[in-house]
Amino acid sequence: MIQQSRIKALNVRDVKKGDFVLYWMQASQRVECNHALEYAVRRADELRLPVVVFFGLTDDFPEANERHYAFMLEGLSDLGLKLEKEGIRFVVRKISPERGVVELSKRASLVVTDRGYLRIQKEWRDKAAAALTCPFVQVESDAVVPIEEASPKEEYAAATLRPKIRKKLPDYLIELKERRPAKDSLGLDLESLDLSNISRVLGRLRLDTSVRKTDFYTGGIDQAKKHLRIFLKDKLDHFRDLRNNPTLDYLSHLSPYLHFGQISPLFIALKVMESESPGKEDFLEELVVRRELSLNYVHYNALYDAFEGIPAWARKTLAAHQSDPRPFLYSFAELESAETHDPYWNAAQIEMIATGKMHGYMRMYWGKKIIEWSRTPEEAFRGALALNNKYELDGRDPNGFTGVAWCFGKHDRPWRERAIFGSIRYMNDRGLLRKFDAGQYTRMVERLRE
Repeated sequence: MIQQSRIKALNVRDVKKGDFVLYWMQASQRVECNHALEYAVRRADELRLPVVVFFGLTDDFPEANERHYAFMLEGLSDLGLKLEKEGIRFVVRKISPERGVVELSKRASLVVTDRGYLRIQKEWRDKAAAALTCPFVQVESDAVVPIEEASPKEEYAAATLRPKIRKKLPDYLIELKERRPAKDSLGLDLESLDLSNISRVLGRLRLDTSVRKTDFYTGGIDQAKKHLRIFLKDKLDHFRDLRNNPTLDYLSHLSPYLHFGQISPLFIALKVMESESPGKEDFLEELVVRRELSLNYVHYNALYDAFEGIPAWARKTLAAHQSDPRPFLYSFAELESAETHDPYWNAAQIEMIATGKMHGYMRMYWGKKIIEWSRTPEEAFRGALALNNKYELDGRDPNGFTGVAWCFGKHDRPWRERAIFGSIRYMNDRGLLRKFDAGQYTRMVERLRE
């Protein structure tokens, strides 16, 4: 079922006589459980046309580097094979996406796209909507509950969004029935990049190569499903009690795949709901409520990537303590190189550099300490966001922007006032030691360097 609330016309144009229905796939990089693709297939069948899927490969996405592109291209290469099995031509071109879709739309009767929440993603769709001469329809497929359906405004915290999400969930936790297009598009003569050699494609792009591909994660839906199977079988039962212990692996590792749209949050939620595990509700809280709180933040707050986007009370209390003495001050270069006095913080930074992902609990501690060791809260915000976006496979993402903002008080409440932090929540190494063997964590990370 494709709920009408997922569907939005981005322009007002008449359907043209064309050779195909074009799906501009940018955010939802998958075949399975993809409402935008299914909508394109259904409209194509109505018009007795085939479907063509287009992806615009731009090499100047803000802050993206070789690590991010390699993971994405692994997924796109696998995606092309899966689309071919469905009789759908996959066209990948090295071009800014909004320009590429306009060029390809000259042969299309209508254009369908998925939805992105970041500023650049919205700008792409706005530019395409203004230029296209055929209908342009957006179908939301990377939120379980469409963002405006969940809430018409920026929410204060999970506590205010949770009841709204839960009220809507029964209408959206529904399996998407998929069909193969009635007409095959594989024979259409359309120029496309060959993704069979990812290294060659990477070589054609002007990328920041200072952050290399990680060997710890491989892109694509098959890898995402593998992580999900392991999580459901071996980890979900203990997720509630052990998820915050970085010496034990009880996380799903699905965030990089969700970031690139290689797996659907609805698909994951439905699989988790089949379980009788005691960890089910805790995981669904993270997957649906917390993740969609992040979507809510970046959608409704235009300053989601700026210090000015955090709550006024947080900015006020941090400003009041800006001149407090700092026990340690580190430059961005020292932080990036994990050259601090704190072995636990260094380990978290090294884990992120080596694997492309930092344990969630350590990411909170990591962000809090950057506040403590920076000259100003503004400098701390810029530094934390830059490091997160540079090394994390799920950086440059609503969850990433929201996670950094949380360290500065977003979606949180005032706590007891103290030096430097004011009434922002504080974390220290004693808290780590109470929860797990932090020394074991540092030894585990050190082995990553070997």
